[in-house]
Amino acid sequence: MGQQIEAQIERFAPGFRDLILASHSFKANELEQLNPNYVGGDIISGVQDLRQLFFRPAIRLNPYSTPLKGVYLCSSTTPPGGGVHGMCGYFAAKSALKSM
Repeated sequence: MGQQIEAQIERFAPGFRDLILASHSFKANELEQLNPNYVGGDIISGVQDLRQLFFRPAIRLNPYSTPLKGVYLCSSTTPPGGGVHGMCGYFAAKSALKSM
């Protein structure tokens, strides 16, 4: 799908392909071998339903905290979930700063 995606971006941003220095892709089973949490290559680690939106990865008041003091999660498994928005890290950082 890489070539099709690049072609679509190129359509709206001419010259995009000229800026690509290198690329690499993984097959779903290769991702799962690298990280067993990525079952079938799913980097979001499961369903994104309403319950999971608020209670991922575990049911707790602060979904970014862990049982280890000073350790926080900021992955796509935390609210608001997967995407290219960076909000998981933003909210995890806010959570960490609030606990100081």
